[in-house]
Amino acid sequence: NSQLDALQAEKETLRKSVNEKECELISTKGLIQEKELLLSQEAEKRAKEVQELQEKLVEKKTHEQNLQQKLLDDQFRILQGTIKEAESIIQDAVSKLDDPLHIRCTSSPDYLVSRAQAALESVNALEKGHMHYLTNMADASGLVAALAQFAHLTADAIVNGSATSHLAPTDHADKLTESCRDCGHHSLDYLDKLKDKQSLREADPAELRTTLQRLFQLGQELRPKSLDVREEELGDLVDKEMATTSAAVEDAVRRIEEMMNQARVESSGVKLEVNERILNSCTDLMKAIRQLVLTSTHLQKEIVEGGRGAATPQEFYAKNSCWTEGLISASKAVGWGATQLVESADKVVLHTGKYEELIVCSHEIAASTAQLVAASKVKAEKHSKNLGKLQECSRTVNEKAANVMASTKSGQEQVEEKDTMDFSGLSLIKLKKEEMETQVKVLELEKTLENERLRLGELRRQHYALAGLYTENT
Repeated sequence: NSQLDALQAEKETLRKSVNEKECELISTKGLIQEKELLLSQEAEKRAKEVQELQEKLVEKKTHEQNLQQKLLDDQFRILQGTIKEAESIIQDAVSKLDDPLHIRCTSSPDYLVSRAQAALESVNALEKGHMHYLTNMADASGLVAALAQFAHLTADAIVNGSATSHLAPTDHADKLTESCRDCGHHSLDYLDKLKDKQSLREADPAELRTTLQRLFQLGQELRPKSLDVREEELGDLVDKEMATTSAAVEDAVRRIEEMMNQARVESSGVKLEVNERILNSCTDLMKAIRQLVLTSTHLQKEIVEGGRGAATPQEFYAKNSCWTEGLISASKAVGWGATQLVESADKVVLHTGKYEELIVCSHEIAASTAQLVAASKVKAEKHSKNLGKLQECSRTVNEKAANVMASTKSGQEQVEEKDTMDFSGLSLIKLKKEEMETQVKVLELEKTLENERLRLGELRRQHYALAGLYTENT
């Protein structure tokens, strides 16, 4: 019995153990099912999140594509606006070729050459901007900037080409006008190709560049002939001419002071007042010119020191012979102008000359100093302090020259006696006769004026056939 009880007890223990295991199994199955449910829910949640993210990604890509397209459209629209403005600038310049008012405008071959050179450089920049835009059409900034500069510089070259033709010999004048028209035509043709996205890729400024080079060459041909000196002597000649010009201006100041003292002794009243006013304005002008020449000398030294490198100043002048010859010619013109102004003032004070001569001399000396400024600034750094001073001196010279003209005109009105024009005592027949004689005189004066204007035009045209503006004797 004891053995049976033991077996019975063991059986009961095993049964309890089986029940416990079954309970554990049921519990484990429940946990597994719960975990599977959680995993299923998590998977569904993840799948939903992935789908949402994919939808957002697609939406973002679409938005980016739209923004990219908008950027391309905006850049192209900005480009088209710039092209339209550039066309307007070029068309305005071309219209000057047929503008009767523009016939009075003149320019020098030297200035035309500088403008044509600047326009050619702008075409190179335009070509680079064009290539950059073709490789990245989302950035038109380079092409837009190049177009703005190109339009202004090319229009400037066209206008100055036309202005230069007004004083050029007939053959060169016709070629200049034709080249200016061609330049405008090729510029507008090139701009027109930039308007369309298909033709934009084929736009080529080769013909435009050729036309500008022709304009540049015509300007070179019209420039005064080279000075008959060896290149190694050019540097010394520049220093010599600047020194001569300074001496001429100093001598002019001294002579004006002598004239002032003489006028105070030999004249009085209104005539003394007029003479003093004219001579004072001439003295102020000479002092302004003296300062301009001094500043120009400083700027030239700065240019030579900054650009010669290891070369000597003489070698730098020789290497840049065209620029050097321009300085020499301009310096001579200033010295000549100062001398002529003093001689004209002397004649006016002594009542042996005409007031108009002094006015013309003031115009000429203002023009000659402008020529010196233009020649000096060609190679100057844009932000040079001496260049800024030179430009300020130029403005002062223009102001003082205007004062000379104003004082001369007012003095002329004070000194010259005017007819009273009292016709009250004349009969009808006498009045008619006077009227007819006056009409005849007016017609004669108008004819004389027309002939003198033609003569002046021919004289100016001859400047381009000579070695410079003035002969060696001046």
